[in-house]
Amino acid sequence: MPGKDIDRVRARSAWATVKESPVITAVAVAPFVVALGLVWWLVGGFAAFVLLVVLGAVVVVGGKLLN
Repeated sequence: MPGKDIDRVRARSAWATVKESPVITAVAVAPFVVALGLVWWLVGGFAAFVLLVVLGAVVVVGGKLLN
């Protein structure tokens, strides 16, 4: 299946970017970490965990819908 090869190439490219420049990764992840920390501080750890699970599900479902 040709689709599988494209995903591997993208995954390898993303991993190479993370290895080459962790600052880019930190900048990309920082807003999510700040939002999660803010939720944790305001309403507690359980709500932050629920937010993490919900956002993860949205990313997975959104990724499948885009394909």
